[in-house]
This record gives sequence, structure tokens and C-alpha cells, in this order.
Amino acid sequence: MTYTPSCTALTVAPDVTLYHTGPALDHGPLPAVFYFALSGQDSLCLDPYNQPVQFLSGQMLHVFSLTLPAHEAGLSPHQALRVWADDLSKGIDSLQVCIDQIQLALDFVINQGFVDPKRVAIAGLSRGGLIAACAAAEEPRFRYLLAFAPLTKLALAKEFSLLKENPLVASYDAEKKAELLADRRVRLYIGNRDVRVSTEACYAFAMALVEKAHEAHIRSAPIELIISPSIGQMGHGTSPEIFRQGAHWLIECLIHHG
Repeated sequence: MTYTPSCTALTVAPDVTLYHTGPALDHGPLPAVFYFALSGQDSLCLDPYNQPVQFLSGQMLHVFSLTLPAHEAGLSPHQALRVWADDLSKGIDSLQVCIDQIQLALDFVINQGFVDPKRVAIAGLSRGGLIAACAAAEEPRFRYLLAFAPLTKLALAKEFSLLKENPLVASYDAEKKAELLADRRVRLYIGNRDVRVSTEACYAFAMALVEKAHEAHIRSAPIELIISPSIGQMGHGTSPEIFRQGAHWLIECLIHHG
């Protein structure tokens, strides 16, 4: 796809900017997706990272995004995980700041009457998938979680090679959020040999979700892991077809209530 959605910026707080694309906000409460990949604007407007957003175009749902830590203007996204590692090694928890901003933004769009609070999903690509999972764990109004090639264990990323025993780094292992996410509807996509974020770690996260759902007596838990042939550098790419499938899953969940 080559369609580039336009997006607008909303001021949620003096230091919190929320980006939006989709129907006009005066349509009344609609379903919504919060999607994270890079900066808020690039997540919604920069191909190929915004391909899930492109596949949602034309639907009666809002798509929102905020800027991930270390993805602000003037910073290279290629260095972002190195910045995360440096911050966490110093006890600076920029990830929690981002998660708090997501919750603040969700409150804002619901209180403004833009979003139906019962039909809200959160989604992310790679590092954005980790932020999405952690935010959903803290915010039960995110009933649906979608992640493409998600980073699920920070210590496995090369930038964190010296921080494997750091407790703050370990606190962001997605597996540790499984109990809080066990009652959600979840879909994860990963390549069969993703050595950037680890296929095995994503599988372990999915199985942890399933086990916690079982312990909570949830029958036939709607938790899906879809493993496809790896593409791209380090097997970490995501194809347009996978993005399309994920977007259609969101449409089924949020609009058709599938």
C-alpha cells in the first residue's frame, strides 16, 4: 500500500501530544485503536511502519498514537533502544512515563466523548508491541492487544546485553504481565526465526498468557500466536499481508464484535 493517512495533533497535557487519524472527532464515541511504532506522527503516517493504519483507513474507528521514548524529533529511532538501556541503567524509567501518558490520553479521548470505552484496542510493532503489552497490563480498558514482531524481553536485545540482571529491565519482561492480560483478547504475529526480538521469547509470552488464562478458569482463551516465515534483516520484518491480517482482526473485534 502507498496511501498516506493525514494526522492531527491533540494537546492532552502540556507535555503530552496525542496524534489522531480517522473519522472526524465530532462523530461521537467510536471504537479506537492506540498504535505504537516510532514517533506518534510516524506511527500513523510513515510507510511501512504505518501499514496497519493504512489497512484501517475508511473504517469508522479512530486511530491514535503517542511518541515512544527516545523517538522525539532529532533523535534516530535506530538508537532508541540504546537510549532506553542507558536510561534504565541509571534508574530513569522513561517507559513508565510513556505508559502513564498513554493512560492519560485514553482518559482524555473518553472524557471528550471521542471514544467508546468498551471498544478500545492497543497495538504495536516491535518495541511498540512491548509498550502496548505493558500499557494494556496497567489499563484494563484496553480489551484487545495486537502486536507485530513484538519485543517481549528487553534483556534479549543487543542494546541490553550488559543489563541482563538489572531488576528495572527485568520488570518489563512481557511474561511478567501475563496474569494481568489473561482476560484480554490477544493476537501476536512473529517470524519463525526472528533473532532481533526472539521468536522463542514471543512464544513464551503467548504460553504464559494461555497458562494464566487457564488458571483463571477462562475456557478457550482467545489468545493467538501466528508464526510465519521470517523476512527482512535478522528475520524481524513484517509483510504487508501480515499487517493486513492484523488490521482486519481489529475490525472484527471492534466493529463486528467478532
